[in-house]
Amino acid sequence: MLDLKLLRTFVAVADTASFTDAAERLNSTQSTVSQQLGRLEATLGRSLIDRSSRPISPSPAGERLLGYARRLLVLQDEAQALLADPAGTCTIRIGVPDDMVTSAMSSCFARFAGRHRQIRLDVTTGLSRDLKKRFRDGEFDIVIVKEAVTDGDVRASFPEPLAWFEAESSVVWQDPIPLVTFPPGGLYRDVMIDRIEREQRRWYIAFTGNSLGSVLSAVEAGLGVSVLPVSTTHAHAVRASTIFSPETALSLSIYAWEVRGPTSELLQDMVDVTAARSDSGGTV
Repeated sequence: MLDLKLLRTFVAVADTASFTDAAERLNSTQSTVSQQLGRLEATLGRSLIDRSSRPISPSPAGERLLGYARRLLVLQDEAQALLADPAGTCTIRIGVPDDMVTSAMSSCFARFAGRHRQIRLDVTTGLSRDLKKRFRDGEFDIVIVKEAVTDGDVRASFPEPLAWFEAESSVVWQDPIPLVTFPPGGLYRDVMIDRIEREQRRWYIAFTGNSLGSVLSAVEAGLGVSVLPVSTTHAHAVRASTIFSPETALSLSIYAWEVRGPTSELLQDMVDVTAARSDSGGTV
């Protein structure tokens, strides 16, 4: 293993072509510089500086080593600078439904990250049931979920109205009714199937999408009907369907383990953004 301190001494001597100037650069003494260079040469079994030349200069072996020595020292300096920078040394883990990652919520995250460089935000999107389970298992610090009934430790809750939607150019739907859904386990999928079977209508799955964007695109294209949050549909070419009356609203719930320090600050920011979204009908 090469001693980086000795390599730094060697580079200083090679750069300045002087033991005296190298000692000044290193804030050391000429004798210490000479001793350190000698130790490096003894370790390598090679003379690295031609002391007979005027000014002194690297020997052939020293010339070969010099480039590697510089690279090693640069890597060391970069590693030290990285470890000295507190950015991203702590993590807050967040789980949110896909449609909650709006411009306003992303800006909320960005503002918080700008105020707290030492904190890295680890944001995961997914289905509410999965996010809630993972929160209870300790995988998230803060989570936003959609659910029929809130738990007693909810930090904040807002109504999430649901309705049936179809393409603006849709015609009257005949049985079997084509459904555009999320994968199994999704709340909206269960709401749709439960309602349509209570109404004793025939149905089939026409399209399954893993994201809100893909489901909305399929509805816009006329592939079928779907139950969706009213707040997510304003910018899309869809309309409320009269096939069934609106569904019972879900709760948009926010949970968090920690209520102190930066996590509490971020929690309040997320509550404020969610409240504004609810008040505006989902347009932010």
